[in-house]
Amino acid sequence: MLIYYTDHYVLPLPPGHRFPMRKYAALRERVARVAPAIMRVPPAATDAELARAHDPSYIAAVCTGTLEARAMKRIGFPWSPAMIERSRRSAGATIAACRSALATGCGVNLAGGTHHAHRAHGEGFCVFNDAAVAARAVQAGDPSMRVLIVDLDVHQGDGTAEIFADDAGVFTLSLHGRNNFPFRKHGSDLDVDLDDGTEDTGYLATLRVALPRALEQSRPDLAIYLAGADPFHGDRLGKLALTKAGLAARDRYVLTELRCARIPVAIAMAGGYADNIDDVVDIHFATVSLALELWGHDEARHTTVAKPRVRPRIAAA
Repeated sequence: MLIYYTDHYVLPLPPGHRFPMRKYAALRERVARVAPAIMRVPPAATDAELARAHDPSYIAAVCTGTLEARAMKRIGFPWSPAMIERSRRSAGATIAACRSALATGCGVNLAGGTHHAHRAHGEGFCVFNDAAVAARAVQAGDPSMRVLIVDLDVHQGDGTAEIFADDAGVFTLSLHGRNNFPFRKHGSDLDVDLDDGTEDTGYLATLRVALPRALEQSRPDLAIYLAGADPFHGDRLGKLALTKAGLAARDRYVLTELRCARIPVAIAMAGGYADNIDDVVDIHFATVSLALELWGHDEARHTTVAKPRVRPRIAAA
């Protein structure tokens, strides 16, 4: 099992910007205290890797800073070369986490979950869709590979759903707030809308129906899990009411089900916008800690206890 971090590729933001960049460095520092030997810096996703999921004209425009102002406003970040490098690294981290998962059972990206990026535009703090880029990298190496994307961010994965609308090899599951962004949803293979104020019990009961259904319909060779921290009751943008214990139970259910089914899983952190950054870091760190518990690691030999069901090749760009 390997863990990938990109927080040293800092996205420069103006004072008061609501995107919580600080959470990534804080999370990496906490993970480094318990698993330093299995942490890695990922390569950046190349244009060819990005183009499997995104329109080449969009890639060219956003990378050269020639995207029109309205499209940049939709993304929500000011343009900079550093923004592009960080976005490439975040997508590269999920590709690398998939490689780790297919080789050892699990891999982790300490960022990622940029599920609002569509094929030809970005939005909602998402430039490139890391899960889509990674899934297409897997499919390029093995066209028969079936991928399940389990999106448990509080916001619907509209970009992911749009990219894979006609791809029978990728199944998209999204549990999200009905009345939350994006207000115009793009249909996933399985969407579950949740009412504002949904608490632990109702959320977990719903998940225990939705995930088995997705697994049965998709029969995946690989899962990509977006473990959003934003269903937390203290999240500014969430509208749901899960506790930290409820989110930990969510993670344990998803990861245990995948491990028992011998389905390799790549984990991305996705959203988290609590006023107290420590709350977000606590939730993400609990996800990583559970992965370490379930798959285990020997820092001296960099080995894992789980054995993957499949070991397909991921194509180079």
